Amino acid sequence: MDIMDAMNEYQRWEDSLAKINLPKWDELPNFDLYMDQVVAYVNNLIGSLDLDLVTPAMINNYVKHKAILAPIKKKYQVMHIADIIVISLLKATFPIDVIRSAMDQITLRKYPKQAYDHFVELLMARLQRKPVTDSQVKSINENLMEVAVESVITKLKAEELLRIMEKTGKPQVIKDVSKK
Repeated sequence: MDIMDAMNEYQRWEDSLAKINLPKWDELPNFDLYMDQVVAYVNNLIGSLDLDLVTPAMINNYVKHKAILAPIKKKYQVMHIADIIVISLLKATFPIDVIRSAMDQITLRKYPKQAYDHFVELLMARLQRKPVTDSQVKSINENLMEVAVESVITKLKAEELLRIMEKTGKPQVIKDVSKK
């Protein structure tokens, strides 16, 4: 694969990101789901982003470490699903306790629905290569959300560029000429 082919492949990949659509709060299932349904639902959403898929063990670990609330009678509600989606997007770049802390800080000033919807809007705008915000004066919440979104985008781009570069050729082994 030559440089132009690699750049075209990367452009196609970026174009495919622009077609991804994550649901806003009101588009999330508004009925309780069991663990296997939550796993299938979330993995269907994040799978197109090539992120690590969620497992029941991960979700149980999130509950155990208080990253998400415990399910009610083994059923997960909209709040749980929104939290699991956000954690799934951010866990590759931030530790779970940092994600939970950030979510708690943001929801001190915004209702969870507003915070989740805004996060999804910011992420969708970046996936579609649109500017993230028009505002010259940003709140600390806005800055935190933008940095979190940028971390997701940057990680996705870096991994894809590396994948494409690895297809173009293997690095040459450097020989140690000092041992003669």
